[in-house]
Amino acid sequence: MPLFGKKDSEKKSKKDGKDPDKQPSIEDKYVLKDLLGTGAFSVVRLGESKEHPGQLYAIKIIDKKALKGKEDSLENEIKVLRKLTHHNIVQLLETFEDKSKVYLVMELVTGGELFDRIVEKGSYTEKDASGLIRQVLEAVDYMHEQGVVHRDLKPENLLYYSPDENSKIMISDFGLSKMEDSGVMATACGTPGYVAPEVLAQKPYGKAVDVWSIGVISYILLCGYPPFYDENDANLFAQILKGEFEFDSPYWDEISDSAKDFIRHLMCVNVEKRYTCRQALGHPWISGNAASNKNIHGTVAEQLKKNFAKSRWKQAYHATTVIRQMQRMALSSGGSGGRSPISQRSMSSVSTDEACGSVNGAQDK
Repeated sequence: MPLFGKKDSEKKSKKDGKDPDKQPSIEDKYVLKDLLGTGAFSVVRLGESKEHPGQLYAIKIIDKKALKGKEDSLENEIKVLRKLTHHNIVQLLETFEDKSKVYLVMELVTGGELFDRIVEKGSYTEKDASGLIRQVLEAVDYMHEQGVVHRDLKPENLLYYSPDENSKIMISDFGLSKMEDSGVMATACGTPGYVAPEVLAQKPYGKAVDVWSIGVISYILLCGYPPFYDENDANLFAQILKGEFEFDSPYWDEISDSAKDFIRHLMCVNVEKRYTCRQALGHPWISGNAASNKNIHGTVAEQLKKNFAKSRWKQAYHATTVIRQMQRMALSSGGSGGRSPISQRSMSSVSTDEACGSVNGAQDK
């Protein structure tokens, strides 16, 4: 496996007149703290910057032995993450490598998963759902401009940046992402229920698969259950291939026609007629005042709890662990009379799901 970040380090070393073969280690720059999560290929630990005490990050530590045979997947993920800089996308800050491990220093998100926050809310409207989807569309539109297709957009990969009520949403887990210029995409991958028909049909596909997935997420955000569901995968795939979904009564009775129109344009089997992210951003449900302000929390929260139990998908880090660590640091710096050393910027973000063979995150077992 080539050394990640070697080019950057070599440039810097030549400039400094230092030995280009001597690479800085993770311990040179970060103090590794509490374990936040574990997965098949990696563990995620809290890390504190030595240069800027109080700034916290999520450091994913990947075991090379466990990763054997999947090195290309990690290389691809790092390549994609390095290319993306957007305020709604989890950021890779830097990488390190030693004989047995690869370290990814990621932003740290502490706000929890999308569905959990909706369930906890007292009030939730179409307008709230529209605002969430607008952020996702803006981030994915940016990704598409950069030639990146995510290929695994789903609610578990949408995390809140912080516990603040008005926290932004972050897209995470780029383990299945692909650069469009890396060749024709025809591999069947993603998560059942969110996968576009052209992927299941094993046809060459592109950016439009992400738009379909956003359509599925939009549907769930307005009713609390998925548009396609069957215990039998073959039946589920048959529904998706035909684009068979309903706006069932009574769950959709109070939902605006504009919302339904928006979803139909995203979950359109004909790729040529399916909206792009840019077109979706221009729809009145996103850009206008078409989204209703009626409180739909009761129905949506009840269905979310019923259909998306935490037993299958768990957060890979514990926000309480992060908060405890931050409190300890705040106490140790007490009496300074100044700002807490933990700035809002340090409350940065990490992807922690491990899905479909992705090496991007860690999942609690």
